[in-house]
Amino acid sequence: MSASIIRKEPEMNRREFVKIHKAGHKMRKMIFGGWLIAFLPAMVFAQEKMEAPVWNVGDKWIFTGDGNIEVVKADQSGYILKFSERNCNVESQGCKTILFGKATLNRINAVEGDKRKKYVMGLSKLLDFPLGPGKQWKTAYSSTGPGSMGPVSYDFSEIYKVSGWEEIVVQAGKFKALRMEYKRVTTGASGWGAIGREMTNQYWYSPEVKYFVRCQYDKDWLKDDKEIFNWELTSFQLKK
Repeated sequence: MSASIIRKEPEMNRREFVKIHKAGHKMRKMIFGGWLIAFLPAMVFAQEKMEAPVWNVGDKWIFTGDGNIEVVKADQSGYILKFSERNCNVESQGCKTILFGKATLNRINAVEGDKRKKYVMGLSKLLDFPLGPGKQWKTAYSSTGPGSMGPVSYDFSEIYKVSGWEEIVVQAGKFKALRMEYKRVTTGASGWGAIGREMTNQYWYSPEVKYFVRCQYDKDWLKDDKEIFNWELTSFQLKK
């Protein structure tokens, strides 16, 4: 009896070894899969990232709704763009002229004549180069709006995500563009019922055009504000 027991022990050890080895292999696969999920977007972005374009004085983009945006000044501090009153009133955030930083095209200052004030409104990083599929970033800001009992202050969180490349056709032509999602979430309010409200807009940026070629606003938001409308590029000119 004892001899047969001694002969069976190595077989059980081998089975246990194989079982442990398979479990370890499965665990390594799970760890590797988790690593890919965590870091693949960053790897893709690093491979396909696109640096900020160079804007020149006279560059101009015209959109549906008879609106336009034009580069009126360019120097070491950045680019100053003038927004028409009719179009892109959401993108201008109430500012007629805005200074954009050269490296990122973040909004740096609101410009009024020779005076420059720090830009503190929304969409401060609507453009945040370098850009590429998978990139995500966040910002926050506060503002004041009308309420039934008087002015109401709001706090917002802005979440940006670059979805990927798409072929898009607008009135100005056919372009390869990066689709970008913009989500704004109300995180604080002095009034009732606004906290947690979300709005999601879609933008398409074309490196050929050096600006957005289309914008689609949140459908529910469009219903609430009749002055807001989706827009797309109708024509553009780029100076050298």
